[in-house]
Amino acid sequence: MEVYIVLTHTGTLFTRFIRLFTKQPLNHASIAFTKELDETFSFGRKKPTNPFIGGFVKEDLKGQLFRNADCAIYRCSISRSQYERMQRFVQAIENNQCEYKYNFIGLLGVLFNRTIDLKKSYFCSQFVAAVLSNGGITIKNKPECLVKPSDFMDSHQFQMVYEGKLTRFLEQQGKNKEVLTGKKRFYLLPS
Repeated sequence: MEVYIVLTHTGTLFTRFIRLFTKQPLNHASIAFTKELDETFSFGRKKPTNPFIGGFVKEDLKGQLFRNADCAIYRCSISRSQYERMQRFVQAIENNQCEYKYNFIGLLGVLFNRTIDLKKSYFCSQFVAAVLSNGGITIKNKPECLVKPSDFMDSHQFQMVYEGKLTRFLEQQGKNKEVLTGKKRFYLLPS
């Protein structure tokens, strides 16, 4: 079985601000349980137009926010038991998502390499690291609250499966391919 880590750069003001500090090309992390990325989970903005209202999100990778996103997708091979533990962890948070918050303060901890681990509060890469940890996978022997998106790129546990525009990857998946252009949706049918 496999789990997929999706690293993105959407080009929003907030992600460009984060990029100033990290000096990394991709600064948002999500996790998916299928290679088609049918359901992708993270901690991020709840409203596409407001980066300051955040929490647990099931991301719409075909939506406006990710329309022009650059990405790198990594795969990690895991056992069925690990897969199920990770899914249960995500499901528990999804079922109680109103109790969880975005860990803005934790981002400062990453910046200054200081552990700030708030209860029921995650930023994107911290959440992905916590999901993986529930499956017995640690990232670079770091506490989850110090894991950055670039740590997934640098880990030997993950193999890159794609790098480029997210829309192009999504077009390659499934039978019907949805492409966003502006605010209109066009569907490309397989030939």
